[in-house]
Amino acid sequence: MVQGAVNQNTKLTEEWLQNYVDEWVSFFRKYTKNGEVASYIPILQKANKNHLGISIIGNEGMTIQSGDVHVPFTIQSISKVFTFIVACMERGVSYVLNRVDVEPTGEAFNSIMHLEIRQLRKPFNPFVNAGAITVASLLKGKTSEEKLEPLFQLFEDILGYRPRLNMDVFESEKETSVRNRAIGYYLVEMGYLESELELTLETYFKQCSIEISIHDLARLGMILANDGEDPQTEIEIIPRQVARLAKSLMLTCGMYDASGKFAAYVGIPAKSGVSGGIVAVAPPRSRNEDLPFLEGCGIGVYGPALDKQGNSIAGIRLLRHIATKWDLSIF
Repeated sequence: MVQGAVNQNTKLTEEWLQNYVDEWVSFFRKYTKNGEVASYIPILQKANKNHLGISIIGNEGMTIQSGDVHVPFTIQSISKVFTFIVACMERGVSYVLNRVDVEPTGEAFNSIMHLEIRQLRKPFNPFVNAGAITVASLLKGKTSEEKLEPLFQLFEDILGYRPRLNMDVFESEKETSVRNRAIGYYLVEMGYLESELELTLETYFKQCSIEISIHDLARLGMILANDGEDPQTEIEIIPRQVARLAKSLMLTCGMYDASGKFAAYVGIPAKSGVSGGIVAVAPPRSRNEDLPFLEGCGIGVYGPALDKQGNSIAGIRLLRHIATKWDLSIF
């Protein structure tokens, strides 16, 4: 049984929290054996399915890290949150939402069936592949480098450095992109895309191939937890309206077709990627209890063993446990 219940007599020191998080990561690592690494992108199969790590950064600066925190990985579908943010910052929220909806699908992230059967006026949301490819077409620029420059700049503003593009992952995705190309051609036929298909897909594959760390995910989550403002510098990096809209979408659509269960059982906005990453957001909460991170925090998780929905199987269990023990739920 995992320990770690918080009581009124416990002093919430960094050492105390570190010990419990170390214990929890060790306990939940065993669940990695129940998942499988992503196989439809060949290079992702090289990941060690036993890896599991977490980083938590509070709005007041406390940082807790445990597990395999030094393993780099590509951001994959987590990038969809931030390309959506960039598109809203460049084009305006109304412009973007006229071209991509904000509704959950209940379908797999790479499904094309619901597009044709339901004859949608626009993709369901920016986090399914059809919506993300549409958003990539909205980014300004005549090349993928120009389109992605504001995304890299946003990451640099938040992380303090410019993450690199993993070209091996990009080439692997580009060479095995049959399903995304099918989605792309359908989007072209329906008139959804605002840039040429090959340019749009190249942009999409590259955004997914940006390499980051667990600490980076926690930092990104922390900025969102604070409604787009860096709590240390008090500089607004993401407009408040856009940050809040992104968090709403993360809560309802961020965990693929398991988003409803995640919202019910974990209760915080999150977005996953098939490399095994999850970025989660715990906004400030008004509680009188002696609980950690009441001022809010960002959480990054990495565990490449995935469940059938494409989410980190051990990472979700770890997040659910922490959210329960620390009462992180926004509900």
